[in-house]
Order: sequence, then structure tokens, then C-alpha cells
Amino acid sequence: MNSEIILQFDDLHPVDLFGEKNKKLKILAKAYPELKITARGAKVKISGPKKQAQTAKSKLEIMARILKQQGELTKQTVEDVVIGDNPYTNRLGTESGNQVIVHGRNGKPIRAKTENQKKLVLASEENDVVFAIGPAGTGKTYTAVALAVRALKNRVVRKIILTRPAVEAGESLGFLPGDLKEKIDPYLRPLYDALDDMFPMEKLNQFMENRTIEIAPLAFMRGRTLDNAFIILDEAQNATSLQLKMFLTRLGPSAKCIITGDLSQVDLPYQQKSGLHRSMRILSNVEGIAQIRLDASDVVRHRLVRQIIHAYDRDQDRRKRQREEE
Repeated sequence: MNSEIILQFDDLHPVDLFGEKNKKLKILAKAYPELKITARGAKVKISGPKKQAQTAKSKLEIMARILKQQGELTKQTVEDVVIGDNPYTNRLGTESGNQVIVHGRNGKPIRAKTENQKKLVLASEENDVVFAIGPAGTGKTYTAVALAVRALKNRVVRKIILTRPAVEAGESLGFLPGDLKEKIDPYLRPLYDALDDMFPMEKLNQFMENRTIEIAPLAFMRGRTLDNAFIILDEAQNATSLQLKMFLTRLGPSAKCIITGDLSQVDLPYQQKSGLHRSMRILSNVEGIAQIRLDASDVVRHRLVRQIIHAYDRDQDRRKRQREEE
């Protein structure tokens, strides 16, 4: 039995929802070859077998909802929605729980995209120190940087300090030519990338030059008092217990801090132990310190990243069982 469904999206720009030359809509149409899906302005007509038409209608409504709540709808997200593997579909709460953290370059709204990212935002608002722990691609650093930029723009703090241990990720970079900044910048590139989304290049360069925004290796924090600042310690799994204690005792009375890390990706030399887990255990009951754990469901990179994380987790569990049996 065939059906004809007409949808109207007057509150959305057709190009944002359907894509240039309807490229996003064509992804949906390709998944349902028995349907005829056509768009004219903000109106979409779906014709064909009733069950498939209803399914396609549901997918389009999800796409529209994501666009409204996230402020963007990428091709990758459309593909995820079509195959039913979109992480946002069941995780986005109400509109009120998905407010803009800050507006980035060209007025781009930057929001918490997952439930645990929202928890991170709330935890940072209610606590001065937050541990945000989770695998790669869960938006820990990006969300933390957005919160820091918001605090700076709202004049809650006077500066942003971004730091991470200068530890090589399983590779030897060897001798790096250039001055000190050129030597350490490769370790800090992910932080620069996040900031690039938040500020126009001229403004970011100005903030870097007058040290309103400071990016430095963790070792450079020793002996300092970090006050009136929003501080982010990134890749904290690569810090030893002594380094983490040193860092945490730098905080001044008006400081805010987010510590991010991934306990499954420790790059320290074999004989050194990560201090992140110990710090979280010791500080778990301290008032004013919160801990947020993100997982594979929070991954906002390519959909395969979630499957890669799950595969590695299963392998780790298998190897752990083997060791216990032995």
C-alpha cells in the first residue's frame, strides 16, 4: 500500500537541512530506493510504500531536530541517522538542557552535544575543579575549552591557561629544531585547534601575545600561583602523581579548573605510572571537586570511532580474563 506524506520545515533554512543541491536529502533517498523524495523550498514530499515512507518521515524529523538543537547538521550525522546509528537521537534532552555554551567563529553556536557533555557543563558551573575522563573523541577537551572561553568572555576570569604533559604518544619525535615555543607546540596542537574554532585568528593572536590565553607544558606550572584564571589540564593520564599534586596545589582562590584524560591511552615510559587514577580516588569525596565520566556513546567524531573503542575495550577485557585465569 502506497502513501504520500508532505512535511513543511518553515523554521529551518532548506540548505541547512537538505544540503547544497539537496545532497543531504539524497543520502536519505538513496537508503530508500522505492520511495520518491522531492523537496521544493521548505516542503518535502515522500511517496511510496507506506511503512518505508513513515520511516523516512521519522528520519527527516530527527534530522530537523538535530539541526535545531545543534545548530548544524553534517553529512556524517545524516548518514548516521539513516543507518540508525546516530548517537544524538536518544541522548539529546530538552531544548533547555542544550543551551549554547559560547558562540565561536562567525557566530557559530557551540553546545554540549551529548548527555555526559551536558553533565560536564553543569559540573563546571557548580564546582571549581572537575575531572572529565573518557576515551578519544568524546569532546572532553573541546567542551572544556568552550567553557573556558565563555568564562573569559563573561569576565568571570581574566585569562585562560591550557596545559598538558609534553609526553610523546608512543613515538620518538627526536630533536626538534627551533626555539622553545617551536619545540613544544607539536605537543599542544590539539589545544590550538580547539581555540581556532572559538576565536577569529586576529583576536586569538592578540590574546596569545598579551598572555590572556597561555598554552604551556605542565612542567612550566611549577612554582606558580594560578588565580583569576580558567585552567585546563589536558591529557592528564600522562601526568605522574607528583605532577598532578604540583598542578592542583597551584590553584589560586579565584581559579576554575578542568582536568581531562583518557585512562586507556597512557603514553608514559613503561617504568612510570599515571597519577590520574590515584588523584581521582584520593579527591573523590572533596567538596567542590566533581568527576564526570564520558564513554563511547559520547563520541562525536566518525561513527567508526565508537566501534573502534568498543573493540579495544572488548579486547582489553578478554586479556584481563586470560591473565586472571593464568
